This record gives sequence, C-alpha cells and structure tokens, in this order.
Amino acid sequence: MDYVWYLFRFDGRINRAKCWLAILIIISISFCWLMVFGMLTFGVARLFGATGPSNFSLGIEEILKLFDPAFYRSLALANLPTVLFQVIGSVLILWIFFATAIKRLHDRDRSGWWMIPFSVFPGQYSQFADWLPDVLFLQIALAIGTFVLCIWGMIELYFLRGSPGPNRFGADPLAPIDTRPPWDQQSEIEMVPHKGKAHFPSFAFPRGDYFSGTAESRH
Repeated sequence: MDYVWYLFRFDGRINRAKCWLAILIIISISFCWLMVFGMLTFGVARLFGATGPSNFSLGIEEILKLFDPAFYRSLALANLPTVLFQVIGSVLILWIFFATAIKRLHDRDRSGWWMIPFSVFPGQYSQFADWLPDVLFLQIALAIGTFVLCIWGMIELYFLRGSPGPNRFGADPLAPIDTRPPWDQQSEIEMVPHKGKAHFPSFAFPRGDYFSGTAESRH
C-alpha cells in the first residue's frame, strides 16, 4: 500500500477498514509525539529557565493559538520550542485525519466538504460556546445539532459501506484485483511466416509415344 497517498493525499477512496486503521495510526503517532517531543521540549524549556506549560497536548486548539494576539503577549521566549512542537504535531495529526476521512467520504460518494458539518463545526462548538448569547433555547438547539452531526459523521465514516463499483472519485477499493497478465497486443498481431514447404498440385502428362502413335493404336 502507498502510505504517502494513504496518509497525506486527499484523492481517491478507502474502505472502512483503512479508515479504522488510520485512527490507530493517529493514536500511535500522537502517543510517540507526546512522549518523545514532549519530554524534549520540556527539557529545553527547563534548560533555558522557563517553567514550561502545565500540559502538552495536540489538537486544533494549539493551531488556533497562533491567531490569538493575547497568546503572543503571554508567551515566554523559552517556551517557544514547546509551542512549536505542539503546533507541528497538531498539524500532522489533523492532516492525516482529514486526508483519510475525506477519502472515506469519497468512498461514500460524498464530497470532502462534508467534513465541515461532520467534524469542523462540532469540534469548534466548545471553543466558541462562550461567545454565544445566553439564551437557553439557542444553546440547547446548538448542543443537540452538534451531537446529531457527530453521530451522523461517525456512522458515515466508520460504519456504512461505500458505494459499489466505481464512482466519480475512483474505483471501488473492495473490487477484486485483476492478477491476469496484461494483453500483449504486439504478440497477438505478429505475422509469423510459414516455414513448411509449399505444395503445388501435380498434373499427369502423357508419355512421348502418345502423340506419335496412330489413332487405332491409342484405342
């Protein structure tokens, strides 16, 4: 399997098994990133006299910090390596998640833009919930809508079978692979000359005395 295409590209289709496998890969990468680079950046921060953050996490929240001016005002220079590795790890994890999820949506014959209601909107609801008006009906409606979108997206990505046969995004990933050798057109139309001897029809010619004899002698 082409893992570069599988984990980082957005074209084509994957089935449910590969989508579940992508979740295991994301969990493994996250664990290794948190363990190795987390300890490394904490050590660098301590070396330069910084207290370091109280936790080391990955997610879209770490990316959104880059667009918050208040974050830069509170950022110490010694904590910059920790923030850098958090952002890089978050981008890597989210890229793999979206690349595999979009290919799975393609398998369902859906556009990748469905990731906005299935993942982006529910993921950001908790981030911006405090900005919403303090209206109970609105908060309940948004909470229910977010829950429904999460369940719907999970069913689409991980439980429903893809569209049978090829669709507008590519071939069916569950279709059997044709292992027969390709047709060699050149060998099929090659003209092979006949090597045998040519056979010509034989004719019986009369002997020489046939024409010299008389008519009575020939009867």
